[in-house]
Amino acid sequence: MNNDRSRRGTDPRKAAEAAFKTATAKPIEGPKPAAPALPGVKEMVSLRIDKDVLEHFQEDGPGWQDRINDALRKAAGK
Repeated sequence: MNNDRSRRGTDPRKAAEAAFKTATAKPIEGPKPAAPALPGVKEMVSLRIDKDVLEHFQEDGPGWQDRINDALRKAAGK
């Protein structure tokens, strides 16, 4: 008595599972390259600072975000 699987050479279930894994496997991706920084373009961030520091920059009204940016730029030596 011959086994049907031995005549085919491969197990159809294993072949189907292998084909499925190949078709559905995600390719390995490396880290995406960072976009080049554009001069003068600002980025939205969330920043936690002490309340008294925030109040200091808000005392003069609108533009307080720019004043904080200027102070940080100066502290960074830019």
